[in-house]
Amino acid sequence: MGTQRPTGPAGDDQVARLTALIVRQQSELEAVRAQAATEALVDLAIGVLTERLRCSPGEAARQLTHLAARSGMPLAELAADVVGQPADDALALGAARPPRQQPAQPAEAPAAPAVDGQRIAAATMEEALAPLGAVAVALWMIEPDGALELAGEAGLGALEASRWQRIPPQMDCPAQRVAQDGCPRWWPAARHLPDRIPLVGRWRGARVALPLTDAGALLGAMEICWPQPLEEFTPALRHQLLTLAGVCAGSLGAAQGERAWGRHGSWLPALLDALLRSALVAHAVRDHDGRIVDFQIDHVSEGFVDPAGREPRDLVGRRLSHLHPLMTVLDGLFGQAVDVLRTGRPYQADGLPVHVIVGGRIVATEMDVRIGRFLDGIALTWRRTDDTDGLTTILQHAQRLGELGGWQQDMLTGDVRWTDHTFTLFRLAPDAPEAPVSLQGLDAYVHADDLAAVGRFRDVLFDQARPAATTFRLLRADGAIRQIRAFAEPVTDTAGTLVAVRGTYQDLSTLYHTQVALAATRNQLADTEQRADDQQRLAIQLQRAITPFSADPVENGGLDIAVRYRPANQDHLVGGDWYDAVVLPSGEVLLAVGDIAGHGIRAVTGMVTLRNSLRGLAMTGAGPAQLLRWLNDVAYHLTDDVTGTAVCGLYDPATRMLRWACAGHLPPVLVRDGDAAMLPLPAGVLLGADPHSAYEETATALRPGDGVLLFTDGLVEQRGTALDETLDTLVLAAGRPIADLQRYADHLLRHTTPDTDDDTCLIAVQLR
Repeated sequence: MGTQRPTGPAGDDQVARLTALIVRQQSELEAVRAQAATEALVDLAIGVLTERLRCSPGEAARQLTHLAARSGMPLAELAADVVGQPADDALALGAARPPRQQPAQPAEAPAAPAVDGQRIAAATMEEALAPLGAVAVALWMIEPDGALELAGEAGLGALEASRWQRIPPQMDCPAQRVAQDGCPRWWPAARHLPDRIPLVGRWRGARVALPLTDAGALLGAMEICWPQPLEEFTPALRHQLLTLAGVCAGSLGAAQGERAWGRHGSWLPALLDALLRSALVAHAVRDHDGRIVDFQIDHVSEGFVDPAGREPRDLVGRRLSHLHPLMTVLDGLFGQAVDVLRTGRPYQADGLPVHVIVGGRIVATEMDVRIGRFLDGIALTWRRTDDTDGLTTILQHAQRLGELGGWQQDMLTGDVRWTDHTFTLFRLAPDAPEAPVSLQGLDAYVHADDLAAVGRFRDVLFDQARPAATTFRLLRADGAIRQIRAFAEPVTDTAGTLVAVRGTYQDLSTLYHTQVALAATRNQLADTEQRADDQQRLAIQLQRAITPFSADPVENGGLDIAVRYRPANQDHLVGGDWYDAVVLPSGEVLLAVGDIAGHGIRAVTGMVTLRNSLRGLAMTGAGPAQLLRWLNDVAYHLTDDVTGTAVCGLYDPATRMLRWACAGHLPPVLVRDGDAAMLPLPAGVLLGADPHSAYEETATALRPGDGVLLFTDGLVEQRGTALDETLDTLVLAAGRPIADLQRYADHLLRHTTPDTDDDTCLIAVQLR
C-alpha cells in the first residue's frame, strides 16, 4: 500500500472516550509497575548496606537517603549503584568479608533430576488416600498438543495403567474434562457419573477428578477412585483433596520458574525461534473457578512483530490483556485464544484487522494470524499481511496496465490507504493534504449528476455490508473528467461486524468514449424501420448458421448422435437455444445444449459467444464442471449481462463413461432396455448470475444400446401445465426401444407439443 493518512476522527465520541480510558489505565499501570520496581530496588540496596556496614535496616535506610541527598542523585539511581558495587568498595572498608556466592544462572544450572511420578502416586495413595477409603489414584500431565500423559498411578494395575498411558485431547473422559476447563468433578456414586464415557479402573463407587495446578497454571489432572459410593463429599473432604492435588502438582516438578516448558526442556524456545519468525507462547491465567481470565507471556521469538512496535524483551512476563486491551473485546483474539485452549482446534485468519493503541490513538494493522494450543496455553504467530514479497511488482504492473487503483478504509479509525496508482488516477500527490480521499469525502471529486449513484454505492457498503459497484465521472485535480468504475467489498471481523471496506477504482474513459461513439451510431439507426428489420434478419441468419435445422450424425467409438433443432413459430421471437456435438482431439466427444435468456439479437449474440467459448475451452482437456465454471466467467464478465442454462457432457469411448455437469438446465434422460428415466441433477446455478458459482460433476456409465437425451425447455414447456407433468410426458414418449436413432429423434419431436413459441434443441445419443 502507499501513503497512509487519517482522513477523519479516530471514531465517534464513545470510541474516543474508550481509547482515552484505556490509555490512562495503561499509563497508571506502568507507573505502578515502575514504582514497585523502584521500591524493590531500594529495599535490596538497604539490605546490601545492612550487611556491608553491619548496621540495622533503619540505619541503612537513613544512610542511603543521606547519601542520595548529598550527591544529588535520585534515590533509585543511587540504589542501583549500591546493588551493582563490588563487596570491597568504600562502603565496606574496615569490615571486609568474603563476597557472597551468587546464584547460578538458569542456563548454567545443572538439570534437575526427573521426578518419579510413580513414587509420588504411591506415596499419595499410602499416606493420604488409603485412610480415606480410596483404592486407586492416577496422575496425568498435559502435553503440548493437549493430550494427557500418565505420570504415575497406584492401585490400577499394570494392564489398566498401560491402557491409560496417553489420553488424546478429543477423548471425552473425566480427566480430559478437568484438563480442558480446570474445574474439579465430584461424583459420590456411580449414578452421578456421565453416561457412555470411558472410566479408568473397574470401580463404580465414588470418584473425583481434580486439576493439578501450580501458581495459577493448569499442569494436568488427578483422578481418585473408591470401591463404594459415598454419601457426599463434605466441604472439609473437598478441601483436603484439593490441597493434596496441589501438593502433587508441586512435587511433579512444575515450579514457577519452569512452568512454561516443564520437563520438555529449554530446547523448546530454540525450536520455536528456528521454525517461526514471529512467535509468542503464553500460559493461561485462571481464577478460583478455573475460568481463563488472561494469558501471561512466557516466550517471544527474536523476530516477533508486535503491532504496537514494542521490542520482544519488553513483552515477556506481561499479560496479553495489558499489552493489547482491545483484543479482549467481544469475539476478539482473546476469545479465539480461549476457544483454542478449550477445544484444541487451531485458529487462523488472513488479513484480519488487529486494533492496537499506539501513542494514545487506535491503529489498525492487517495481520495473518495463527493460534494453536501449547500445554496449558497457546502459541501465537502472526505477520503483517502487507509484507513485501515477489508479487508486489507484478501487482503494481497489473494495476498500471489495467488503469486500476486499490484502496482500503478502516471503519473504526477512518484511516484510508491507497496504492500508488490510485494517486495517479486522481492526479493527487501522496503528500497532498487532501490525499488519500475517503469514501465520505469522495463527493468533492464526483460530477454533480453522479452524486446519487455514489451515495447508493456507500449505502450498500456501510449499511448493508454487501459488495457494491458503481460508475461515476471523476473531476480530477488537473481539471480533466474521467469515467471511473468502482468495485468494493466489506471486511468483517470474527463476529461479523464491519471493520473496513476495500476495493478498486478503474479508469474506463477510453472504453466509455468508444461506447459513446457506438451509442451515437445506434441512435442514428434507431429511427428507421430498416435497422430493426436488418437486425432481425441478422439474428435469424446467425442462429441458423450456428444451429442448423438438421445435422449429420457424429460417429466416434461406436457412438451415434442425432441432432434436431426446431425454431420458434414466429420469426420475431428468435431465441438463444444452441447445441454442440463435436469430436475433440483427445478422442472424447463434446455434447452440450444450452438456452440463453431472452430473444432477438442479444440472445443470439450471447449464444454465439457461449457456444464458441465452450468449444475453445474444451480443447484444454478440462472436465465438464471446470468448463462450466469457465463458461460462467465468460457469461458474467465478457458479455452484456447474458444469462442462460446449459448441460455439458464429455463421452470417453475407451471407458464408455459420460461425465457431465449442469448449470440450471433440465436433466438429461437415460433410455435403457426400452425404459426411460431422468438422471439425478448435480448442483449448479445458471450461467452469468454469480461470478463465484461452483458446479458439481457426475458420471454415467453407458451400456451398448443405451440412449441419452439432452434437450432445451422448448421441447416440453406448455402454458398452464407444470414442468414436472410435461417432463413425465417426455419420459413416457421416450420409453421405447431405439431401433433407428434418426427416426427415434423424429418420433420425440412429433410426440412433444409445446405451445410457448420457444426454440427447441435435442441431442439423442446411442451407444452401439
